[in-house]
Amino acid sequence: MKRSYLGAVLGVVLGSGWGTAEAADIVDTAAGAGTFTKLLAAVEQAGLTALMRTPGPFTVFAPNDAAFAALPPEVAGRLMDPANKAELAKVLSYHVVAGRLATADVKGLNADVKSLTGQSLVVDGQGAAATVNGAAIIQPDIQADNGAVHVIDKVLIPPTPVQPKI
Repeated sequence: MKRSYLGAVLGVVLGSGWGTAEAADIVDTAAGAGTFTKLLAAVEQAGLTALMRTPGPFTVFAPNDAAFAALPPEVAGRLMDPANKAELAKVLSYHVVAGRLATADVKGLNADVKSLTGQSLVVDGQGAAATVNGAAIIQPDIQADNGAVHVIDKVLIPPTPVQPKI
């Protein structure tokens, strides 16, 4: 069964004691992990670093370096081209949800949540391991003081709207 974005947000745990005074924001948490150098470079290139340092909270489905390395070279090259900053920002924003979403919130459910782009992501907690749009969440629930990070094994590319034929 699908749960609506509103239902998912109601299941989001806000201010539940996750994170401590010593906790770092999402950017610092990712930097400390050492497996997100490509993601952090992309966030910087897209001009999203300041956003990921705001209080949020946010949930980030964070592709690790191996996920970025698996992108076809032409896609990676296009996204990291400074001329395509807006496209890169859209791709990265597609990995972020407003609010703190824990894997426990979707355990046993198939939930639609809205990314910062306004497009839906399907978080599936019905199997042994949770997925987001088919990407495996390989390390869930890493806490930062402004949200949660879930490591995923693929870069999510938002669907392109179909252009009407004239």
